[in-house]
Amino acid sequence: MIYDHIAEALKEPKIVKLENNFYLARFESMKIYSTLYAVKSLLEREIINRHSILIDSSSGIYAYALALACHKYQLKCHIIASKTVEPSMKTQIELLGAYVEGVPSAGSLKLDQSYRVEKVEQLLKENSNYYWMQQYHDDIHYGGYEAFANIILNDINTEKLTIVGGIGSGCSTGALGVFLRQKGIKITLCGIQPFGSVTFGAQDVYDPEIIIAGIGSAIDFRNVKYENYDSIDWLSFDCCLSGTIELIKRYAIYAGLSSGGSYCVGKYLFQHNPSTPCLVIAPDTGHRYAGSVFARHHEAKPLEQFKPQIINHANELALPWSRYLWDRKEKSHLCEFTSLIHIES
Repeated sequence: MIYDHIAEALKEPKIVKLENNFYLARFESMKIYSTLYAVKSLLEREIINRHSILIDSSSGIYAYALALACHKYQLKCHIIASKTVEPSMKTQIELLGAYVEGVPSAGSLKLDQSYRVEKVEQLLKENSNYYWMQQYHDDIHYGGYEAFANIILNDINTEKLTIVGGIGSGCSTGALGVFLRQKGIKITLCGIQPFGSVTFGAQDVYDPEIIIAGIGSAIDFRNVKYENYDSIDWLSFDCCLSGTIELIKRYAIYAGLSSGGSYCVGKYLFQHNPSTPCLVIAPDTGHRYAGSVFARHHEAKPLEQFKPQIINHANELALPWSRYLWDRKEKSHLCEFTSLIHIES
């Protein structure tokens, strides 16, 4: 196939068969699906035009995807960058034509995210031609993933499927669950979270090594539809490190840290139910983790040493791995899950 822009080629995953019934979708950058769809839709609906400047905050992957979409549609792009943006990623985004504005560290992930949102809001007041993409809150970002759902339908011939992937903004894994269920597939959707993330109530559990903030959050994301998820797994850095290193050593797959976490959970679920196909989502490559993860490969423990602690309440959350059967409950269930006094049913 010949593409008219590199973004169209980069967005599509390669489905890799790890074992019989156990698969991994390896992306260059998964969020390109959502940014291409969102920008095209906004242009077609005349919400933005050729003079618009698209702005959002990002830790890197969404910034890269938005910069690619703006390059394709010849739009200007302004990124409010977090402290976790890797230098080579920042350079690549800038060469694509985006303006990357870094913000000083505020001392915590919550303060960093809040400060970046405040910066965006300030720029919107000062510039009438700015448009805030709101990757965390605008569900237009769901739409692009229907194409990925169709690839899964074509490549994995099954009526039942377990999908494991990071939650993050809620769009990628959440959208897959929505579209595949609409197409009649019985989906078990397993979301991955880091300790310290507020999204599913683990904000009070500290992981000193956390560098996977992109799949969690310190502030509320409206794009996370809680009722999409069947189970939640919270993983420590050590757990994700071991999964990431096993992926490259065993399967030659060079993927990011959240991919290693998803593989860790996917392998566990597949081993306990090998008759049901399982698909692990690897949303990006390992390049930006070369120093922070892969250079520490000697620290990786055998993955078999990690087992999930099945919990019933947030006060049982503990490193390195906690697992909860969310069972597609609404967001309101968070109050019960995190309440100080847990009444057994």
